[in-house]
Amino acid sequence: MVKIRLARVGSKKNPIYRVVVADSRSPRDGRNIETIGRYNPQMEPSLVEVDLDRVKHWVDSGAQTTPAVKKLIKIVEKAG
Repeated sequence: MVKIRLARVGSKKNPIYRVVVADSRSPRDGRNIETIGRYNPQMEPSLVEVDLDRVKHWVDSGAQTTPAVKKLIKIVEKAG
């Protein structure tokens, strides 16, 4: 199954995340199919960038989003 989820990048105690499309069997930070956004919770306000067109494409293709990514998508949709 394909999932849209967060992959952690950044250094120790400095989490930065990529929003990626990956096979559910691959490791969290392992191989991904496509990177469709990023999330930096340490900025004020938090930086959230997600390509909504690609999210729609992947969801229409059968991908499932994780709860954390669903929240980020709602934030991006609300922002405009």
